[in-house]
Amino acid sequence: MESNNQKSIDTMPQILDSILPYSEIVGQSQLKLALELAYIAPCIGGVLISGQRGTAKSTTVRAFATMMYGKLPVTIPINATEDRVVGGWQIEKLLDGKPETQQGLIQAAHDSLLYIDEVNLLDGHIVNILLDVTSTGKLVIQREGRNEQYDVQLTLVGTMNPEEGNLRPQLQDRFGLMVNVASLLKLEERQQVLATVLAFDQALYRKQQGQSAPYLDAAQEETRQYKQLIEQAKELFPQVHVSSKALAACVRLADEFRVEGHRADYTLALAAQAHAARDERTTATTNDVAAIAELVLRHRTPESSQLEHSIWNEESDQRIAKIIEDVDTE
Repeated sequence: MESNNQKSIDTMPQILDSILPYSEIVGQSQLKLALELAYIAPCIGGVLISGQRGTAKSTTVRAFATMMYGKLPVTIPINATEDRVVGGWQIEKLLDGKPETQQGLIQAAHDSLLYIDEVNLLDGHIVNILLDVTSTGKLVIQREGRNEQYDVQLTLVGTMNPEEGNLRPQLQDRFGLMVNVASLLKLEERQQVLATVLAFDQALYRKQQGQSAPYLDAAQEETRQYKQLIEQAKELFPQVHVSSKALAACVRLADEFRVEGHRADYTLALAAQAHAARDERTTATTNDVAAIAELVLRHRTPESSQLEHSIWNEESDQRIAKIIEDVDTE
C-alpha cells in the first residue's frame, strides 16, 4: 500500500506545474524586487507584503519559491502553536517513555522560503520568534527541558490585508522590506494579465493532454535563466562595496524620514548592496539606495502604523530624490 508521504511526493510535480512561472508575472515590479533582494541578502530580514485580496500576493510568492527552490514555500498557519513552529516532543513517543523531538516548521524551511499568509492575524509572540531567526540565522530552543541551537537560513515572507487589522509597529520594523501591492490600474496591463492567465491555462491543458506546450516550455526556460541570474547575484553580494556617498545617503534618508533606531540605516545599505549585486556590479551607489529606499522606509516612518497606501506618495519620492541629489553634489 502506498504511503501518504509517497503520494505527496508523486503529486508534487503536478502541483508545481500548476504554478504560473515567475517570468510570466505581469507588473508588480516592487514586489518582485523585494523578494529577490531578500533572497540575495537573507540578513535583510524578510519581506512584508500588504495589499487587498486578488492582487497576486500569494501567486507571486509561490511562483518565486517554485523558481528558486523547486518547491512550494513552507507555510505557517494562522493558528500555529509554538510547538509547531519551533519543534516539540512527539506526544506518542513521550507517552511511551521514549522522548523524541519533532522538527518544527522553521527547520523544515531551512534553505527555502517560509511563508505566513495573513501575518497580521498570527500571534505576536510567534512572529517575534520568526523574525529573530531571520535576522540572526539561529534557531534557539530553550523550553521544556530543551536547550538547543540550530543554524537556519531562510527567506521569510508575510502577506496581509490591512483591512483585517495591522501589525504592531515594533513587529513592522523587524521586517527588512515592505511592499504595498495594489491592483493594476492601466487597462493594457489588466488585459495583459488576463491574456497571460488564459495562455497559461491553455498550455496546462495541452500538457495534460500529452500535447506540446511551446508557451509553457518558453516560460520555464526564461524562469530558469532568471533563477541563474539571482543565484549569481547572491554569490556576488559579499563582494559588493557600498560607496561613501551611498552610506551618507542611507543615514540622511533615515534621519529625514524620522526613523527610530539604526536598523533602517543598516537595511538601506544591505538592500543597496543586494541591488548592485542584482545588476552584476561590485559597488553600490546612491542610485542603488534610491531604488530600494521606499521598500525600507515605507513601514518605518512615524505615520506608517496604519500601513495605508496614502502614506507613501509622490512627495515621499521627491524627498528621496532631493536627498540623493544633495549627497551627490557635495
